[in-house]
Amino acid sequence: MIVAMSVPGEIAIHDDVELPLASTGKLLPLATAARMIASGELDPAAEVEVLEEDLCGGSGLLTALSGRRWTLTDLALLTASVSDNTATNALLRTLGLERVAEEAARLGFVRTRVLDRIREPRLPSDPPAFAVGTADELARFAARLDGAEPWTRLLLGWMAHNTDRSMVPAVLPHDPEDRELPEAPQHGRFWVANKTGIDQGVRADVGVVVGARRIGYAVLASGPAGAEFALAERVRQAGISIRSLAVTPAPEDPHGAASASAGGSRAALRAG
Repeated sequence: MIVAMSVPGEIAIHDDVELPLASTGKLLPLATAARMIASGELDPAAEVEVLEEDLCGGSGLLTALSGRRWTLTDLALLTASVSDNTATNALLRTLGLERVAEEAARLGFVRTRVLDRIREPRLPSDPPAFAVGTADELARFAARLDGAEPWTRLLLGWMAHNTDRSMVPAVLPHDPEDRELPEAPQHGRFWVANKTGIDQGVRADVGVVVGARRIGYAVLASGPAGAEFALAERVRQAGISIRSLAVTPAPEDPHGAASASAGGSRAALRAG
């Protein structure tokens, strides 16, 4: 069992170990869609037909719904909120795996990447995982999501709809229905936008917490099949450390201005 954790400038535990991401890897196509919509390259209202090849079991709602045409925004919101595997596949097909890889590289990802579409089950002849990556790269990405750029605000809005608050958010007093990024620090409470990943032997959580300061975090737990409950407990334990950081105001920089991200880190990933 290994638990990798990163909060840029504050915590680095096994943060350079490449691990399976399960559905936290869906952040890469979500970020790609947000960037393409914000740039005007994609129309958020454009309709996408869900094809037979997109249909996938596991998490989600689309396989139980009658509709087969959904807007790009619908697919992104379903992917972010209920981790819908079918919506993810339709979104990936629309964007293209190559474009997702290109945008990931522009965002500074090197070892964090989507390898394949979602498959249930995943066969020995398939790529070994949907996505793999490191806590360091994912936490730096999360720390960069400050709402200043239109695509980051769009992505945070989708992430704030996430219905799985069972890991890091479980130890943070917050309103799970609050979807608006706070304009000021929160004292005595938190705002959370996150994306979790659940698979056999995997529990993961990547997100943004706003308390007395804004924290970008990533916690990736991997172990043998059957250890999922223990893995989830380890992720929640990591959440206690994240909570301790988020309740502490950001340190002042040399010019007297408080940093918005963890530890005053200026090492946010650069966009192309």
